Amino acid sequence: MYASGEGPFPVFIYYHGGGWVLGDLDIVDVPLRSITNSSNALVVSVDYRLAPENKFPTAPEDCYQALQWVASNISSYNGDRNRIAVGGDSAGGNLATVVTQMAKQREGPFISYQVLIYPATQFSFHTQSHLENGENYFLTKSSMIYFAKQYISEKEKNHPYASPLLAPDLTSLPPALIITAEYDPLRDEGEAYANRLKESGVPVQLERYEGMIHGFFWLSGIMDQGKKAIDQIGSILKEHFSNSISHI
Repeated sequence: MYASGEGPFPVFIYYHGGGWVLGDLDIVDVPLRSITNSSNALVVSVDYRLAPENKFPTAPEDCYQALQWVASNISSYNGDRNRIAVGGDSAGGNLATVVTQMAKQREGPFISYQVLIYPATQFSFHTQSHLENGENYFLTKSSMIYFAKQYISEKEKNHPYASPLLAPDLTSLPPALIITAEYDPLRDEGEAYANRLKESGVPVQLERYEGMIHGFFWLSGIMDQGKKAIDQIGSILKEHFSNSISHI
């Protein structure tokens, strides 16, 4: 997706949701086009390999390799490798959090910002929001258990690249916008991750969308709050990138 005007343009790399099992580029095409227009950034949508054919850690490694490719090649598309943000929704939000940790531990590429939309941050299904919202609100607790069985083995569930909430060190990660939904089983783990980032000295803006269910970001055509979230992301990215210095 291309932004209009003169570059080099900042870059937003996006990982779609779908429980690591479902989903594709088409699911997020409409909201990402809106974010491209409002942020004036290049948006790179990543089609990582899915479970059960490709189990953990295939997806996070694919997503990290996509970041590496962007950092190495985006200048050919009039993009700025020094102004890269990552983001995703649900399982994609999980992958975005993990990619920031990989980039820190592997000493690059540089990520300047992260946008996490109702991210899955652990494989424990006993939070209050799972108990309150585990049925009848689109995403169910039983669905999350199914997705987990397809994606990852029991012995790997606590690995920081699977459950980023359990990572021992969250310092020096990129600033974050974290969006949660009131009636979402994943609400509490997303907010717990926001709190851990704050405790680690990472600037975080946490927004809970009241009255919303998991998946509302995809439904801007019928949910005003979905459009509001898209507009908020675009606006925050534009502000962040405009305050960042390009070195190209």
